[in-house]
Amino acid sequence: MASTTPDIPRIYDEEGDQLVQADKRSPRVILLPSGNPREAGTDRDRIRIQWGQMLLADLLANRYRTLVCGVNTEDNTGGIIGMLADLLPTSQWTAETITAHARMFSESMSPDETLVLKFDMDEVEVLALLRPKGRDHFTLEDLERGFCKVGSMIERRNDRLPCASVSFLGAKANTLVGDDQREPSFESVLRTMHQAGYRGDVYPSLGMWELAPTAVWASYPFSDSLKVMRSGGF
Repeated sequence: MASTTPDIPRIYDEEGDQLVQADKRSPRVILLPSGNPREAGTDRDRIRIQWGQMLLADLLANRYRTLVCGVNTEDNTGGIIGMLADLLPTSQWTAETITAHARMFSESMSPDETLVLKFDMDEVEVLALLRPKGRDHFTLEDLERGFCKVGSMIERRNDRLPCASVSFLGAKANTLVGDDQREPSFESVLRTMHQAGYRGDVYPSLGMWELAPTAVWASYPFSDSLKVMRSGGF
């Protein structure tokens, strides 16, 4: 006779569940569940956050048709756009030609304008926010203007889906700076993207993998429980 006691789910074979237990010294992400798995709709109303996944590897594995990232007029060799161009076997772009292309468009842009440049790398199309002329960083206002364009370019073209974006945080070249001259929170970035109409995936910076015990959700908007906790509830 089968037992009526529900089994506790197991992740690993043999003793793996006892062996693989992260301690305080381990880089780790504490992921919180959110929403009702029995409720679903066809609306694209959320941004998925790809915790624990490697963006460059996923792009090379053809998991995405479109990438959103930054580009500048000085040097793109260390950015994901330059690395992707070098690694895609059929791409005719290089970090040098990407920089030259960005420089050409930068000549005609105003200081407060955010252009979205398209780079066809055959297997992946890159929609790159051009860093404003005369600045060494992006602002949230730049992201808002850029993602308004990106949202329209993606949501009206099914052939550009699925789409992934960098978080613009933890960047070396195209840094993101808030009003207080510090890097803004991930929540502020997600809010800006979402309000601008973006509904693709976002990859957190690698530094965010080590923020435990701060817990995270796998999509944005976040759970309403965060608002309750901020107001003193729970």
